[in-house]
Formats: sequence, structure tokens, C-alpha cells
Amino acid sequence: MSPTLAARLGHRFGDAALLRQALTHRSYGTPHNERLEFVGDAVLNCVVARALYERFPQTQEGDLSRTRASLVNQETLARVARRLGVGAALQLGEGELRSGGQERDSILADALEALFGAVFVDAGYPAARAVIEAAYEDLLHEADPAALAKDPKTRLQELLQARRMPVPEYAVVATHGEAHAQRFDVECRIVSMNVTTTGSGTSRRIAEQAAAAEALRAVAARGDRRA
Repeated sequence: MSPTLAARLGHRFGDAALLRQALTHRSYGTPHNERLEFVGDAVLNCVVARALYERFPQTQEGDLSRTRASLVNQETLARVARRLGVGAALQLGEGELRSGGQERDSILADALEALFGAVFVDAGYPAARAVIEAAYEDLLHEADPAALAKDPKTRLQELLQARRMPVPEYAVVATHGEAHAQRFDVECRIVSMNVTTTGSGTSRRIAEQAAAAEALRAVAARGDRRA
């Protein structure tokens, strides 16, 4: 099942049943992916912790913990899962399919952890570490423990205020899904710089933070390294 996804992960499964199980939501049937998710969660935390430990030798435990939490939370996992195309490969029950389960953060995040767990069970820690580090390469490269002391909205507002510019404007531009599983699309507008970015999330707050993070990157791309 899903040889293309396996190729994107960079792992050839010796036991193809593990890949099928990792992509099977409990709404579809058994064996489903929750046990593999349990394993994958532990392996992911270990790999990310080691990567941060090696990359930031002078950073204290508290800052390392916050950085790791930002990299293994549901929103980040779902973003990585979307980039890998996990949603299209999932096996979901009819109800979950109708309600847009293939794009739900919680389902995507759980499935990605299950995939990491499946690689670990299939081939051990070195293989799982290689897969996770490849999937997280950009995120690990961009990780900044010092910046995590403040959330993106706060950092963006402080940056603009330091330059005597108006604070950004946020607006919900779309909502998707059923009432119990909505996703919000939010725009962040910096009128004085002609910058508009978008972010999505399972709440308006999460979407605003995602849009602010994109705005910070847009400002940095213009040469302002203080972002």
C-alpha cells in the first residue's frame, strides 16, 4: 500500500503490513494505527530531543523542552503529514471521510506518528531516526529556542512597534468542516509593508499564530534579520 508515500518517507518496509496498519484509522477497522502511534510518539520525542541536544550545546533544558514541544505538537505534525501526502493514503471509515478526516490535524498527526512507529518496529531506531530527521530537516534547521520564549504574534507586534509601524491586522477569511471539527483560515495584513500572509488551524488563535509566523518569514525575506 502507498509505495509513493513510503518512498517519500525514505524507507522500504520489510513488513508491508506495518505500513497498512499505520495508515488505518480506527474508524475503518482493525488492526488500526493507535498502537503504532504510541510507539512513534516516543521515538519522535527521542529523535527530536537528541537533534536539539546536539545542535544547541549551550541551551538549557527548559528552552530545549519548549523547542521540542513546538516541533512535536499536533499542528506541526499535521503540517509535516500534509507535505508528505499522508492524508491521501489514509484508510478512513465513511463517516470520517464525509467529515473531511483526511485533512483533520488530529488524524494526520496521529497517522504520522504511527508511520514513525511502523518504521521503528520494522527496522529499528537507526531507520526511524533517519526517516524522522529527513521529514523534519527544514524544521530542525529553523528551530530557535530563544525565539520560542515569545509566540509569533508577540514577536511580530514587537518588531513592528520597534519600527514605529502599526500593529498587524488579522481577519478570518474562511472556515471549513463541520461545527465539531472546523478549520479556520486567517489573514495577517501588514498594510505599511504591503505584506499579507495566511495561516490555518483548528482554532482562530492557532490560525492567527500560523499567519503571524508566515509574516515574520516574509519580513525576514526582505532582509530584516531582526525578525
